[in-house]
Amino acid sequence: MSEVSLRAAEKLLKKAGCKRISVEACKELQKVLEKKAVDLGKIAWKLTKHAKRRTVLADDVKLASETML
Repeated sequence: MSEVSLRAAEKLLKKAGCKRISVEACKELQKVLEKKAVDLGKIAWKLTKHAKRRTVLADDVKLASETML
C-alpha cells in the first residue's frame, strides 16, 4: 500500500493543470512520489549523519531536495 493516497495524487495532478486523469495515472504518480520521497529521505539522513546529529532537520530535507535536481 502506498503512503500517498490516490486522492492526493489526483489533487496534485489537477493542481498541475490536468483536466482528466485516469486511475492508472494516479497510481503511477503514487509510485513515483513514494520513490522520490524515500530517495530524498536517504540523502537527508546522510546529511544529518555527516553533521553528527541524529535528528533530521528541515534544512537537511531542503538541502537534499536541492541535490536531487
